[in-house]
Amino acid sequence: MMVQTKVRKVGGSLVCVLPKEAVKGLNIEAGDRLFFNQTPDGSFRVTAADPEFSKQMEIARKGMRKYRNTLRELAK
Repeated sequence: MMVQTKVRKVGGSLVCVLPKEAVKGLNIEAGDRLFFNQTPDGSFRVTAADPEFSKQMEIARKGMRKYRNTLRELAK
């Protein structure tokens, strides 16, 4: 699906209004943050998921798998 919006100038900033299809697809609401990741071809990917948080969670999952038994004992 392709949706589009116009970029407008408001004060010293540029803003765009997200169409309802984009809001629904991103599963976002007012106050949420969006992340723009540049792809190797120079375009941008917009996501509501923080890529840095995803990296940190993967590191945490690896540690939890490695120390599963120790963590289980500590939880008692």
